[in-house]
This record gives sequence, structure tokens and C-alpha cells, in this order.
Amino acid sequence: MNLLDQITVNTSPGPYYEANDETVPPPAHPLVRLIAFYLPQFHSIPENDLWWGAGFTEWTNVTKAVPRFAGHYQPRLPGALGFYDATRTDVLRRQAAMAKQYGIGGFCFHHYWFSGRRILEKPLETLLANPDIDLPFCVNWANESWTRRWDGRERSVLLQQEHTVEDSQAFARSLEPLFQDRRYIRIDGRPLLLIYRPNLFPDPKQTVEQCRQHFKSRGLGDPYIAMVQRQDDKDASRYGMDAAVSFPPFYLTHSIPVRRDLEWFDSRALCTVRDYDALAEATISEYAQDKQTFPGVSPSWDNDARMSGQGSCFVGSTPAAYGRWLKAACITSMRKFSGDERLVFINAWNEWAEGTYLEPDRHFGYAYLAETRRVLNALSPEMVNMPLSADLAWTRPKLTIQRRARRAARLALNFVANCAEEIAWKLRQPRGGFRINRPAEGGDKRLREPVD
Repeated sequence: MNLLDQITVNTSPGPYYEANDETVPPPAHPLVRLIAFYLPQFHSIPENDLWWGAGFTEWTNVTKAVPRFAGHYQPRLPGALGFYDATRTDVLRRQAAMAKQYGIGGFCFHHYWFSGRRILEKPLETLLANPDIDLPFCVNWANESWTRRWDGRERSVLLQQEHTVEDSQAFARSLEPLFQDRRYIRIDGRPLLLIYRPNLFPDPKQTVEQCRQHFKSRGLGDPYIAMVQRQDDKDASRYGMDAAVSFPPFYLTHSIPVRRDLEWFDSRALCTVRDYDALAEATISEYAQDKQTFPGVSPSWDNDARMSGQGSCFVGSTPAAYGRWLKAACITSMRKFSGDERLVFINAWNEWAEGTYLEPDRHFGYAYLAETRRVLNALSPEMVNMPLSADLAWTRPKLTIQRRARRAARLALNFVANCAEEIAWKLRQPRGGFRINRPAEGGDKRLREPVD
């Protein structure tokens, strides 16, 4: 497969594609609540205009991605929701309805606060201004600096995070309207607050305790405070917090072997490629060791859209593979917790430039959302006592005759359309122009040669 073929495949409905099926009702009483992380960077702000160019949004990164090797799923282009603006009320309404239809129990908004300066706050403000939007939510304070490498490391800093006692108190005051909203997610009546990197506080334990006392003094209760796990920071109790949240793929990435058997289109690419199934297995094996940690799942992962040839990706994700992982996470949560604490976090609802999202795209359609709903509908209390190996013996629901016929017809039409498009493209090429050429073994995979 050459580069053009790969792009054509990636931007067309594939063999796992599923359309929206509104005939299946949403899970009525799911045994586990799924919370998906939500990235609000799908609208322009002055800071991003200054740093990255006028009009920059996350879609800017998404649309410049290209496949680096055969089988590389880039670009990843949105489906039913299109290239939306996350500040629009109608967009939030559609996202809320879609999440509810497929069993997502709420969004965890990444929340940005820099010494009283809020960034990317408009989507959450839009939600608060429209109390009729049926969307449970909580926030994750992404309390690290913004850098040019998108990784929070202290180099090439765009917006510095300065933590002080006074700033933490001001941040707590800013959360009061959120905690007062009836839709805010609670655990046994306690508002759920995530903090991304508590280790960055000068005195994390004191900061957490002061935060608790602030909300108690305002009559808002004792918040349920959780941290996001990192490779070297997984124990929430050391900070006086209630729990941790598994956030794959980050802290397990380096323990998974890198693929060396790829056919590269870009010989200069420095991205690292690993297997999605290996990531799922490694994360599931960690579930048993992390006692007070909510399981986390990632539908897929590929941040090459942000890192441009230097990213990290996991290949081999399919809706069924994701479903197996999600099922194991749900069963783990059922075993560890009860009541409101039966949570699973999904990274993410819409991290498009990191290749991890549940929203429908052009290649898979609604397949990942449909798999999410299937997993929830298949859960039963008896699974708590079953061996995990038996739990993971996943059997995909059998396709009906009509669905098989529709899938076969769609694949045939895609094949014809792709052939017609390739013929039309070749006819448009003038003599003396260029064509993308499949390189010889070991040759430069970026070479183009003149047409005779």
C-alpha cells in the first residue's frame, strides 16, 4: 500500500464502521458509571493565536496529520459532529445527547487555571449557562505549565504555573459555582474533583486539606478529591486524597516493546509504535495492584498529529479490542468499589490530536460508542465472582443478516469509489508532473519521480 492508498483507506468507512443506531435504548441502570475526559480546545483563543497562529484550534493539528507507515491511521477526521466549535450551545447539546444514548455517565472537563487566569473556559461556561443541557460533569485541574511540546515539561514554557497557598484558595473559590450546579458529579453526595499533578504543589497534603476546609466552610461538603496517576506518582493517600484515577497510556508506555517490523512511508520519522493489545494487557494487570484507583481505558492512542513525525502511537485498536479492555475495567471497578464509587474513566471523549476519542469519525463511524453501550448492557452482578480470564473471553454479538448485507454492500461501494477516485486522479496528472512512487526495499520512501 502506498501513501495515497493509505490516506484513502483512512478517510473512508472501514470494515468496522457502524452507523448511528437509535433503535437500541441507552443502558437503563448501568452497574458502572463511565466518565470520559473532555478536551475544551476546539475553539480559538488569543493565547493560541499568539503561540500557534491566528485561528488555531485542536482541529489545526488534526487536519495536518499524515500516515507515517503502512497501516498508520492518520489523518483521523470527524464524522457526525464535524469540525465543531465547542463553545456553541447546539454542539454541547448534541454531545450530551450522544453520550447519554451510548452510556457515558458524564464528562470530566480538563480545567485550566494559572494564578487566576483561566484558559479554554468557554465550553464549561456555556454548559453552566444552559442548565437544561442534560450532561453530568466534573473537572480535572490540569495544574501544570503549558509548553510548546504539549507535555507539561518545564522547557519552552508558554504559560507558567505558579503554585502558592493564596492561589490554591482562589482556585477553590472559583469552583463554587460548579459545585453548586445540580449536574456536578458527586460520590455519596461529595463533589468529585480531580487534580492532575498534586506533586507540583509546595505542600500537597496541606493544599488538599485547605481545599477541603474551604468547601466545608461554604456549606458545599467535603469534596471527593482524586489524583491522576503518573509513572512515578500513583499513591493518592500520600497527599491526603481519596483515590487515584488510571490514565492510560502514560505511565505504562515505556514497558511495552516498540514495533520494528513496519513499512515506513517517511524514513525521517522518529515516532515510536507499540501494540494496542499490549497496552491493554499491561494496564489490566495493574488494576489488581492499585487498590484505591479507578480503572482507566483508552480507545486508542496516537499523538503524531501534535508531534509531527515524533509522536507515540499504539496500533491495532479495534472496537472489539477496546470493548475487551473496557469490560475488564468495569468488572474491576465492580470488584473494588460499591455504590457511587463504581467508576471507570475513559481517556477520552474528544482528544482528536492524541488519537483517543469516542466521538464518531469517518473510518469507524459510531463503532466505539456502540461497543461501549454493548459492554454496559452485557454487565451482570455475577461477573464480580468470575475469574478475570473468563471475563475476557469476549464474544462479539452476532451480526444479523441485514447488518451483514449492509456491511458487504458498503465495502463493495467503497471499493468501487476508491477505484474511480484513483483513476480520476491519474487522468488529471499532466505529462511532466509527479507521482508518488512505491520505493524499492531499503530505499527512500519519500522519493517522487517525473512521469515520462
